[in-house]
Amino acid sequence: MHHRFIATAGVLLASAASSIAEEAAKADITAIEELDFMKIVEAGGIMMYPLALLSVVAVVLIFIYLLTIRRNAVVSDRFMDAAEAMIRKRDYLGLIAYCHRQNGCMARVTQKTLDFLTKYPMASFGGVREVAEAEGSRQAGLLSSRITYLADIGSIAPMVGLLGTVLGMIKSFLQVATGDMQGVRQMELAEGVSEALITTAAGLMIGIPALVFYSLFRGRVQKYIAELEAAATHLLTLLHSQVERQVSHASQSPAQRVREEYAMPVPRDAESRDLHGI
Repeated sequence: MHHRFIATAGVLLASAASSIAEEAAKADITAIEELDFMKIVEAGGIMMYPLALLSVVAVVLIFIYLLTIRRNAVVSDRFMDAAEAMIRKRDYLGLIAYCHRQNGCMARVTQKTLDFLTKYPMASFGGVREVAEAEGSRQAGLLSSRITYLADIGSIAPMVGLLGTVLGMIKSFLQVATGDMQGVRQMELAEGVSEALITTAAGLMIGIPALVFYSLFRGRVQKYIAELEAAATHLLTLLHSQVERQVSHASQSPAQRVREEYAMPVPRDAESRDLHGI
């Protein structure tokens, strides 16, 4: 009888302990669910404010680059067709005016090249090519330098998070050093360590996406720079051929100009007269 009572009491105690454990687990889950995002940010300490600013800047830059770093903003097929047609017509002033109305990188290269060519018509074509190459390098540098802001954010954000980690650990050890009771020391230590871990996680959550998007935009920029160089070379070659044709056309006699313009056959006696200046 005595043993049966002890066994029954043990079962009741085990059941009560199991119920208490379940209630404690439910309370912990409820407490975790009630810990919302703003409370986590507040628990991260003062370094969460610069991290929040860096996150906002990173998101804004990503949206801006998605809208602006496009092929049509660098080399547009429509611009290339119009520029090629105007160069064949030798309508350089009209092409300059058309470039002023465009915002693409290729339009800026063409505008600078034709500005130099129209202001200095006696300059060698090597000088014209140098002007085009200089402007092309400047446009490529502008494209590359813009996306480096994301790389900077990707490097700075983890460092700011690390600074928050160090500050949180310093706070923890100071609280432990000044605490009286053992339980108070443990609670204050946990608070400082949580602050340190939150800032580290926030810095990594900002830095990793920033570096990922920087890598994507860098590959896109390199591709567009290669297309810009190819398009500039194409227009320069066409412009060179038109300038040489214009120079050779100006050095011909009136009869040769008319025959070339209307594709008339050249008589042998006319060739001899042109050669002798008759």
